[in-house]
Amino acid sequence: FRRSPYLSARGNIATVFLGSTEEGYAAYHADKYDEEKNPNGIINFGTSENKLCFDLMSKRLTQTDMNLMEPPLLQYPDWKGHMFLREEVARFLTCYCKAPAPLKAENVIVLNGCGSLFSALATVLCDPGEAILIATPFYGGITQSVFLYGNVKLVYAYLDSKITGTSTRPFQLTVDKLEKALQDARAEGVTVRALILLNPQNPLGDIYSLSELQDYLEFAKRHELHVIVDEIYMLSVFDESATFHSVLGMDRLPDPQRTHVMWGISKDFAVSGIRFGTLYTENQDVANAVASLCYFHGVCGPVQYKVAQLLRDRDWINQVYLRANHARLKAAHTYVTDELKTLGVPFLNRNAGFFVWIDFRKYLRTGTFEEEMLLWRRFLDNKVLLSCGKAFECSEPGWFRIIFADKIHRLQLGMQRIRKVLEEREREILAEAKEQPCQSDQDGKADSTDEVIFVSRHQEPACAGSSSLGDLIGLLQQQMRSSDWLQKNTAEQFA
Repeated sequence: FRRSPYLSARGNIATVFLGSTEEGYAAYHADKYDEEKNPNGIINFGTSENKLCFDLMSKRLTQTDMNLMEPPLLQYPDWKGHMFLREEVARFLTCYCKAPAPLKAENVIVLNGCGSLFSALATVLCDPGEAILIATPFYGGITQSVFLYGNVKLVYAYLDSKITGTSTRPFQLTVDKLEKALQDARAEGVTVRALILLNPQNPLGDIYSLSELQDYLEFAKRHELHVIVDEIYMLSVFDESATFHSVLGMDRLPDPQRTHVMWGISKDFAVSGIRFGTLYTENQDVANAVASLCYFHGVCGPVQYKVAQLLRDRDWINQVYLRANHARLKAAHTYVTDELKTLGVPFLNRNAGFFVWIDFRKYLRTGTFEEEMLLWRRFLDNKVLLSCGKAFECSEPGWFRIIFADKIHRLQLGMQRIRKVLEEREREILAEAKEQPCQSDQDGKADSTDEVIFVSRHQEPACAGSSSLGDLIGLLQQQMRSSDWLQKNTAEQFA
């Protein structure tokens, strides 16, 4: 890593984040798969986007009612958002979150995406060097969002795949795990100000029950923690057997002044290129503080108008879009999971989001994150981009996230490439085992016969060594956990 003399310490840190997280995406953008122009290019199963509904969204967004242009749309708005949009968001969330009473427009703020919301909330709820509690694995972009501007750290409640007395499913979040992570952080002198909940959860696909949500919120109230609830996949629950419960639909919030809910259109409406996110909070101090940052993260007037038109068209949403979207998501999920079953690969079978959390541990020579990264690069060399577990701060090497919300021809080709890598890897590991068998090789039970699907037994990572991480982003995140890291890494050291 080259420290630039032209940048501040923060500028150099921002460069580290960019360089360490963009390797796969830089390769993808330089060599994108195209059925006609570049059939040997990289297929992207790493970015959580819904590519199944362009036909529906392009048709709706180009209808004549979307094209109004009036002077207020080209002028500075209220930084919280135009009132016509905030009123429509309040009505929309009241409906789809099943709120017990109508939600209020004055509690709504709109920004250009949920990443900006995480950044703004971290900045107004925490002082530099303080922390937010979150369970792993989690969407790794949150680390960058809360740190780059706010200098806020994340404290991890590590979840694992083991089934125990208190954990009835793999990677289950419990209050005991939150308590332990919080007390460990406080013992190290770290001030924790908030808890982040992802529901539905990315990358696991878990949907929290009402009783679980109540327990998490009661835990936060006991410790006077704010709760930031990200519900960006709330309408992407694609199986009728699963029921999503919004925090905004609860009859009584334990601590409404410290409960803040975010949602956006990028996932549920398959338009990640339209930057729009919304925050709902009853705390007007928080709302006003976040609104002051909307000056940097506002949504332009014409986009606000289009979003309002989209959200108010309930007939189209319910009768056309959601029906088609859920059917397409379910079909794509079924195709990918059937392929995984054929390969004998364990995975978490969930019904929300665009992703499957896959257990590739038996394809690692040793249970380390270095081996995980080698497997990730092997996939990339074979022109398929996945997301490895370390990108989500997973505690166990060998878990990967695959995005299935894509067209069938790309899913078919991508799964063929994955199959090729896994079959090659299996042959190599078997050949090496014959040449030099490992004394500590174990064959263990799968972590759940119900939740980790299809394969009831798998090979535990053998001869596991330390899990030290070689890539820069892991090192940076480790160093960030030290409360005095920024004090030690001054601008002079980056000169």
